[in-house]
Amino acid sequence: MSTPSTPSPQRTEFDPAALGDRETTLLVKSILIPRPIAWVGTVDADGTANLAPHSFFTMVSEEPPIVMFSSTTRKDTLRNVEATGQFTVSLVSRPQFEAANQTSAPYDSEVSEFGAAGIEGEPSAAVAPPRVAGSPAVMECVLESILPVGGNFMVLGRVVHVAVDTDTLSTDARGRTLPLAEKLDPLTRLGRNEWGTLGEVLAIDRPRAG
Repeated sequence: MSTPSTPSPQRTEFDPAALGDRETTLLVKSILIPRPIAWVGTVDADGTANLAPHSFFTMVSEEPPIVMFSSTTRKDTLRNVEATGQFTVSLVSRPQFEAANQTSAPYDSEVSEFGAAGIEGEPSAAVAPPRVAGSPAVMECVLESILPVGGNFMVLGRVVHVAVDTDTLSTDARGRTLPLAEKLDPLTRLGRNEWGTLGEVLAIDRPRAG
């Protein structure tokens, strides 16, 4: 089957060596969109809860299930994970837009973002850090490893517990109970100061070879 040809776009070329790391990073972040958001909950050695959004976030292993987020420099979230070996990842949904953005503010380490941003927390089932009570889905994680990457730190965590809003769940034709994307209503990060909503959902089965 032939594929309809499309005209090539007129391109503007960018040289990272000329731009510098900061401007190149801003450019790349504006291209790698949308990015899921890990709303990471941690506690420090004194029990103060921390909550911060991280948009360098994905799943990196199936067996066992391991997720990762990247911390830019050594921030409170990273130090708390190093100290306790645990964290939670709450999904940021559309109603939590302004609250999630507020938790990115540079609060002092002794200030809990839960209280500062007016976010209700709730106890986790398997780890010490709290999770966001209003989040439609939460993963509780234990630390696997921390890898320095450039000026960032990639935090790998094994998922040891998952809690999902029952109203978002549906059973598919194979008998698997999974959340529906549109009911999770997740937010994503884009470029600049832009965030994104889920938008149109496209579904297609994987093709077979031959």
